[in-house]
Amino acid sequence: MPFLSHGSHRIRYELDGPADAPAYVLVNGLTQYAELWAAYRDALIARGFRVATFDLLGQGESDKPALFISQDDQVMALHLLIQELGSGPVFLSGISFGGLIALRYAIAYGDRLSGLVPMSCFAELPPQLFLLGNALRTGLILGGTSYLQDLLLPMNVSDHWLAPVLDKLDSVKRQGWLVNDVYALQNLMESFLDFQPLTPQLASIGVPTMILNGEFDFLTPRALHETLRVQIPNSSLVIIPRAYHAFTLEKPALTADLLARFADDVMAGRWQGNKSVWIAPDEAGGELMPFPAGYDHLRAIPVKGAIA
Repeated sequence: MPFLSHGSHRIRYELDGPADAPAYVLVNGLTQYAELWAAYRDALIARGFRVATFDLLGQGESDKPALFISQDDQVMALHLLIQELGSGPVFLSGISFGGLIALRYAIAYGDRLSGLVPMSCFAELPPQLFLLGNALRTGLILGGTSYLQDLLLPMNVSDHWLAPVLDKLDSVKRQGWLVNDVYALQNLMESFLDFQPLTPQLASIGVPTMILNGEFDFLTPRALHETLRVQIPNSSLVIIPRAYHAFTLEKPALTADLLARFADDVMAGRWQGNKSVWIAPDEAGGELMPFPAGYDHLRAIPVKGAIA
């Protein structure tokens, strides 16, 4: 099992697929761990990519510092991993807190990237998200990892995903108990709340960028993704139908297909961001549709309005 070294800390990572293939680097959300990308690894390798995954500091089998973990340390861990990939094309994607780390990497080291895919992401910490983060941290402190999972599951996934696993949620959550440490998670959540807005720096991201947002994501709603779409020059926003915050868990086949198609379009010179808005298909392989003209994509229901 390979590890990277950052100061006195070790970061566990995995590289899979042909060494000379274009690479996809996938960054975990706040309470996740690298093995949750297994379906993506298999799908992307089958499409001709090399795949790099890792546990952020405080997660999985990476070191879990007892004191504060800064976002700068996470960006540096990501930088060290990307240095392991050589000089070929690198596409970077992250979900939620991992999307924030990916954005920060693209701002600092964008010349190294061929493409960027922030998912369920944000460049600002508005009052609702700040208060939700504080409430989740309090739940973790008072109730432990299991209670945090009880809070997060209904916030992150749909009834459709939850219904078949309701009678075996303990086994679903058990892996999270095994790989997450309550104090490390608390430190990670404090680094999330220690947030500096990225909006003034988004215009410096020059790489092709596909922004993915679940239709019913209320943790990081459409308005937060709109900031990314408006500020990142060569970007498009893709709305995932009937999806919630953790659509990467609910719709792995569709999401992996979108990632692969985006990279293929970029490498073939077909990508045109144009700050456009699209609706993803329901299934992998389907066609993306332009958001209907005359309707406001910031609304959850079809409402007539101007589109920027």
